[in-house]
Amino acid sequence: MGNESKTAGTFLPAQSGLNGELRVPGDKSVSHRALLLGAVNSGPVVVTGFLRAADTLATLRAVRALGVRVDEDGERLVVHGQGWEGLQEPEDVIDVGNSGTLIRLLPGLVAGRGFLCVLTGDASIRRRPMDRVLRPLAAMGVQVAGRQGNTLPPITVRGQALRGITYRLPVASAQVKSCLLLAGLQAEGETTLLEPSASRDHTERLLSHAGAPVRREPCPKGEVVVQVGRAAELRLSNVEVPGDFSSAAFFVVAALLVPNSCVRLLEVGLNPTRTGLLSVLERMGAQVGVEVTDKSGPEPRGNVVAYSSELVATSIEEGEVPLLIDELPLFLLAAARARGTSRLRGAAELRTKESDRLRAMSIFLRSLGVQVTEYPDGLDVVGRPEGWESGNMKTEGDHRLAMVGAVAGAASRGGVVVDDLACIAVSYPGFLQAYESLGGTCLRGS
Repeated sequence: MGNESKTAGTFLPAQSGLNGELRVPGDKSVSHRALLLGAVNSGPVVVTGFLRAADTLATLRAVRALGVRVDEDGERLVVHGQGWEGLQEPEDVIDVGNSGTLIRLLPGLVAGRGFLCVLTGDASIRRRPMDRVLRPLAAMGVQVAGRQGNTLPPITVRGQALRGITYRLPVASAQVKSCLLLAGLQAEGETTLLEPSASRDHTERLLSHAGAPVRREPCPKGEVVVQVGRAAELRLSNVEVPGDFSSAAFFVVAALLVPNSCVRLLEVGLNPTRTGLLSVLERMGAQVGVEVTDKSGPEPRGNVVAYSSELVATSIEEGEVPLLIDELPLFLLAAARARGTSRLRGAAELRTKESDRLRAMSIFLRSLGVQVTEYPDGLDVVGRPEGWESGNMKTEGDHRLAMVGAVAGAASRGGVVVDDLACIAVSYPGFLQAYESLGGTCLRGS
């Protein structure tokens, strides 16, 4: 990213509080999956509420590179799927940009097709571990390759006739699970996946909506078994993408931390495998209300309202981590204002996101004057209920860290400098406008 696009900003204290209503953009996870499943659907699929952000637009380009026609009208797409056989070999390398979801799900989509697909991405993506999807795909019969012993991008996938497998995921991961489910739809026999704990189930919900033979069953000790059979065709009806809970979460936590605040988020996705942050915040004493407004589609949705609150410390262990994996930096920020010491464990996965989020949050919280102890798989955070003066967020190009910095700035007494505003567009291009509409202030270029 060049200097021109890497613009810093200072987020000033929201002295009058943050107040108002917002509709956040469409859910990123659902937008990715609706496009990918629509690409192999037997017939066109209308997707409304599609998130137009850097990550999801990379998926749009990838689907087109595979020969699928997609008509666009703002947040409304028509994906002209022609079944599995409608996918064509791409003429060039597919660049996923910064999208970890795309580089992990797309290999499963093309795993049973008889052509070569080469995937790469930006510097962050080229550090992402890929053996977690390439190894089980190879066991299903796919020819795969990647850098450093098939562990890092760029990767190649040459589709083959597939056989179903039984596979135990070392770590609960919606991306790995989804990749293998997409491959399992094309395999002879049944594919059975065992997760150590529940992860996001957007893929299973959409597959069930499309008539695919998919089953998901909880087991003792928190494990989950997901099974899928061969599906010669998918019959996905139109998809309405709910508001992205991960995007809404920034304003929920901002309202909690900034005095005299009340923020209402409208038509947000309330999939229980995505909203683990709400349970954690409830344990911390947060005043947050939820109203479910629609359960008719594959994804429930509703309104979330948050009020300024005094928080107490809590702990998060490994089994809970997948339910708020993207919101863990926000939890750590909330912990910095809570009374007592909060603990996070079992979150080593954060070290392989767009940045090493554990290390980055440790550095950031210390810049706020918060006492932090870092562990390989988590942090201890000693809360400062009195708040903080100022700080500096070094984002390392990570969109979620940039928005955490914005929340911290609104809750500060002297402002927080975020070194890169441009990276926010990866998931939430309109974040700054939404932030300012509630009463926040960002001095750009400072």
